[in-house]
Amino acid sequence: MVEKSPNNEIETVEKLAYSIKGIKTEISKVIIGQEQIIHDLLVSLLARGHCLLVGVPGLAKTLLIRTLAEVLDLKFSRIQFTPDLMPSDITGTEIIDEDPVSKKRYFKFITGPVFANIILADEINRTPPKTQSALLEAMQEHKITAAGITYSLEEPFFVLATQNPIEQEGTYPLPEAQLDRFMFNLWLDYPTFNEEVDIIKSTTSDYTPELNKVLSAPDLIVFQNLVRKVPVAENVIEYAVKFVNSTRPSVSENQFIKDWVNWGAGPRAAQYLILAAKTKAVIEGRFTPSIDDVKSFLLPILRHRIIPNFSAEADGINSVDIIKKLIG
Repeated sequence: MVEKSPNNEIETVEKLAYSIKGIKTEISKVIIGQEQIIHDLLVSLLARGHCLLVGVPGLAKTLLIRTLAEVLDLKFSRIQFTPDLMPSDITGTEIIDEDPVSKKRYFKFITGPVFANIILADEINRTPPKTQSALLEAMQEHKITAAGITYSLEEPFFVLATQNPIEQEGTYPLPEAQLDRFMFNLWLDYPTFNEEVDIIKSTTSDYTPELNKVLSAPDLIVFQNLVRKVPVAENVIEYAVKFVNSTRPSVSENQFIKDWVNWGAGPRAAQYLILAAKTKAVIEGRFTPSIDDVKSFLLPILRHRIIPNFSAEADGINSVDIIKKLIG
């Protein structure tokens, strides 16, 4: 296990790189394939971000995040979002309790499923905006307020929200301002033929892999703090800001941005690009990120922050097409 306050940051970087390999090894005992998704989830977790995962049913989204929580020895909670879900079903509710000695009655707060380290918000677009906002407030502030009292959530705190891209009837799409709170928008694709063969073999037998715990909550917090301390060269920051600026029709020099985009990405995009690049660098045992590190996260960070206009939709152009055209 990692010391809470290591004196040698170089040693901590090496321990992080070693721990990440161990985490991926343990997860691979249960999850076949999806290496990039697993890598991006770990990057988001270390950068104190949150993820929106889009994928059809049956691609082991719940199993993946539950396995990650087990390997990291973190408290896991799953919330199934439905049209009748209330904010108190997420945050918790007050009940009337009675003191067994004095017989006096008082209000007692019963914590909801949001009081965990890793939250799976399953099909977040199935519930009305009022309930969505209860979780999104917790994501932003790492606190919740109930009956006028503020409760802090235990660190680390990570939310993985899922959406089904197929069935959109009866859903409540997340507004752009709320989408912006997610560091990554990850698309989970179907497994390859060989991967699917291995999945069927492993899930239709009586074999249950034994998972080893690689890190604990204090270890993870040490690594999260380390990411924030990683130095970044001025030209790397300028590249991230310049790219984000190029997505905005009001300032972009690209005519196709003016023709196809309603709204570009905000400053939070550049913040997340730098944090993701820092995290990727230390995961790989390096002490400062490069422009290539920033480039590797342009798609998952920007795809939900660029809003195409009607002209783009008429031309069959989406945000991913626009990002790829900007990259060149």
